[in-house]
Amino acid sequence: MKKVTTLVLMLCLVFSGALCYAHSVTRIKNVKGDGAPVIIITKAHHGGNDKSGSIVPSIYDHVLSVMFSENLGQVAVEVSTASGAQIDCLSVLTPNGLQIYIPNAGNYTVTFTLSDGDEYYGEFTITD
Repeated sequence: MKKVTTLVLMLCLVFSGALCYAHSVTRIKNVKGDGAPVIIITKAHHGGNDKSGSIVPSIYDHVLSVMFSENLGQVAVEVSTASGAQIDCLSVLTPNGLQIYIPNAGNYTVTFTLSDGDEYYGEFTITD
């Protein structure tokens, strides 16, 4: 009898969770909005087409998300503070995206260096 009672209670728990999810009761809303876009500025352009429109970074709380809308090859991504201290530096193959967690509030710069030497950057602020 104890196993049957446990089974019924577990089914009730799962069923109530499924109903809450189906009616959007459990979804967490982002209080700060859907993400602040980071405006990309050309730093060094060595000819060819401007690729700044292919880099789409945005800020969600303390997470910098970057999507590349076209294949730009190997891209070096560097995040640094406004004073120049490096926070993170990595290299990514596009058109994949990436996410970088930034632990502290403050002003930051993200720099994208393409394989042909073109550089693009964006400035953003993390607030608590």
